[in-house]
Amino acid sequence: MDIYNFISFCGMLALLLFAWCFSSDRKRMNWSLIFWGIVIQLAMALFIFIVPAGSKIFLFLNDIVIKILNSSTAGAHFLFGRLALGPGQVNASGETSLGFILAFQAFPTIIFFSSLISILYFLNIMPIIIRGFAYVFTKLMKISGAESLSAASNIFVGIESALTIKPHLKDMTASELCTVLTVGMATVASNVLVLYVLFLQDQFPSIAAHLISASFLSAPAALVMSKILMPESEVPKTLGEHIKPYYERDNSLFEAIINGANSGVTMIVGISALLIAVLGLVALIDLSFAYIGSKICMIFGAEIDFSLKNIFGHIFYPFTLAIGIPVADAGIISKIIGERVVLTEVVAYQDLARVMGENVLSSPRSFVLASYALCGFAHLPSMAIFVGGISALAPSRTGVIASVALRALIAATLGCLMTAAVAGIFFTQGSLLI
Repeated sequence: MDIYNFISFCGMLALLLFAWCFSSDRKRMNWSLIFWGIVIQLAMALFIFIVPAGSKIFLFLNDIVIKILNSSTAGAHFLFGRLALGPGQVNASGETSLGFILAFQAFPTIIFFSSLISILYFLNIMPIIIRGFAYVFTKLMKISGAESLSAASNIFVGIESALTIKPHLKDMTASELCTVLTVGMATVASNVLVLYVLFLQDQFPSIAAHLISASFLSAPAALVMSKILMPESEVPKTLGEHIKPYYERDNSLFEAIINGANSGVTMIVGISALLIAVLGLVALIDLSFAYIGSKICMIFGAEIDFSLKNIFGHIFYPFTLAIGIPVADAGIISKIIGERVVLTEVVAYQDLARVMGENVLSSPRSFVLASYALCGFAHLPSMAIFVGGISALAPSRTGVIASVALRALIAATLGCLMTAAVAGIFFTQGSLLI
């Protein structure tokens, strides 16, 4: 343990205080939820980083994910040939890679993992795991069964997790709906998580273990931040109840594979559309900012980096220090964390991989905690997707969902930062997960 572990602990408390300052009702805190949410996170992080058996389990999971990931490329290699070869790879015909191409090397893994998750649902493995986590959240945190089920589902899946609570959405309170949006944006889907593994595994061999642990830590963090920023002022219909996940089971294993693959394709189309639109719009905004910056430079004679990435980098700089990033790396990491708000976590993880490849970070602690802080859909494009998707399932609640969306985005962002701070409390240079 060193000073940075203590800084991360203080940072976790600071994030909780920051959320309380912007709460919609500071007198209605669910102290049971806050206490148990923190305890669950600390216990998980202690098991992952300090207990040797915990580290070995997550390293084992890391190896499994990497092996599955390698298997997932077989279809892409057959379909796209050398376009699917990663940097430095050579196929059986002696053809070499053309370099990293996101569409041909990373996106096919989403289709494969979507089918794999669909198979786990068909075999009733995933519903049992989700119900287990939901039971713990409901009993310990004193929240509604629908919220618990939503949080537990989001550990493993993305926007489709809303389907597990579809019958309950129309009757949920504003605070519950805020929580549903928050846990959705503070976590990542399993089939997208492997995309980040693909980006970082060359520079960070144990990245899968960290991202898996981040998925588990982020759910209680999201519940805590959501309920601090928007405490419950009504009585939820499913308060204290343990409800079963709602989902339409496929008729056969092959149908599950087909539907899973089709869901993966839909997700890829959505991600592609977002990247094209958002990156283009940000480039246009930065062009305008550059023009304004040049005029300011002419007037004051000072060089100013006027871009969205730099602006958000300054905004997130104190938060980056608070979670325990060393001062020497805080400027770089804050820009990467900040850009996630508008450019999505896909771009942010690519930038993190680039920075790691250039060896400009002074400590392994920096890229480990950054990987935790980025592990979530906490950005504006995702907020639009979740608001639209959940509103489609409960049209009568569209107005309420839209009204709590921005608060949910803030809660999700703080939840991701809290996950990084909790990891920072226990991470040491001697950790097995490096």
